[in-house]
Amino acid sequence: MQDRLTVFYLPARAQDVLLALFVTVMQVQGTVVRNAGAPEPAARHLSDLGQLGYALLVLSGLALVVRRRRPVAVFAVTALASLAYYLLGFPDGPGWLGLFVATYTLTALGDGRRSLVTAGAGIAVLAACWLVAAADVEPPAAIGWVFFRIGASVMSAALGESVRSRRVVAAEALARAELAERSREEEARARVDEERLRIAREVHDTVAHAIAIINVQSGVTAHVLDKRPDRARETLEAIERTSSHALREMRAILGVLREDGDDGDQTAPYPGLGQLDELTAQAREAGLEVDLVTTSPPHPVPGAVGSAVYRILQESITNVIRHVGPTRVRVELDFGADTAEVRVRDEGRRSGTRVETGPAGRGILGMRERCQLLGGELDAGPLPDGGFAVTARLPLAPIGTVSG
Repeated sequence: MQDRLTVFYLPARAQDVLLALFVTVMQVQGTVVRNAGAPEPAARHLSDLGQLGYALLVLSGLALVVRRRRPVAVFAVTALASLAYYLLGFPDGPGWLGLFVATYTLTALGDGRRSLVTAGAGIAVLAACWLVAAADVEPPAAIGWVFFRIGASVMSAALGESVRSRRVVAAEALARAELAERSREEEARARVDEERLRIAREVHDTVAHAIAIINVQSGVTAHVLDKRPDRARETLEAIERTSSHALREMRAILGVLREDGDDGDQTAPYPGLGQLDELTAQAREAGLEVDLVTTSPPHPVPGAVGSAVYRILQESITNVIRHVGPTRVRVELDFGADTAEVRVRDEGRRSGTRVETGPAGRGILGMRERCQLLGGELDAGPLPDGGFAVTARLPLAPIGTVSG
């Protein structure tokens, strides 16, 4: 059914041409038929004044061809044609059809206030002139047609304004719906991007730390394999523990991507303050001398803050292992009433130590992003007497949340 309607749908231009022809025929033919049997006593014949009556009826009808493109001009032409027609005393009839269509088009396609003012002013002038022209109409009851023209003009303007208002309301509703849909899509994309960034940050911290420790331990193993097999066994066991811990963390991180939890795997919880001893133990196995100094928090630490503290320490220790090698590292955790401060300082590379540093990564940037997500701040840079320091301050009532 919809296809049929589409096939036989006429363009707007064709519709206006057909409407103009129909109105023109109705105005001319209707006026002729109405006055054929009993012409009005004081009325002119349509052929008087050089066929002017016919010309005015035809003009007000054919002007509708451009009613959509020039609604104000068409309204003016039809109104002036009506004024001239009745002031010159031509006989009454359906010569007002074109005026009614033009009035409707003016308000329907207008801008509301201005189009209504134009239509109202035009109708007021028309009403006054129509009443003056019909002052001596005979019989007196025929003046009812004048009031009909006035009322029909007002109704045409009101109908056009109603159509325009409904169209505006529908367009605004559609715009709001499209805006809401775009907002939902943008919000969904933002959430996906945020989750992707969070997972990438977690994977980076876990993998980089594990690889750094495994790299150091494997180098030690290769060095002492023939001379000290017992030491080689210890380093291999450390590698096994590190890799196992990294795999558990990876399962915990990637587990959020799976909605089904019925595979029986027991994923480890996200690391936090409870895993700091294990983290420092891994660092000592990798050759660092770690001094951990911490104060007891006055009240429970939010999970997001605890996880951020763990990841900052993990990334700081990883950077020391990768870029400095065996050295002394001092870690201080200071929990105040409303702020947690993390300080990691190393003494720098010892003489004779050679470390393959590799290209700079995104570790410090990731730590700074973690702090900013929680409303905190991070400072990182070299110390005057050698070494490197990382200081992070995190509010214990974070303005945001971060998983893990």
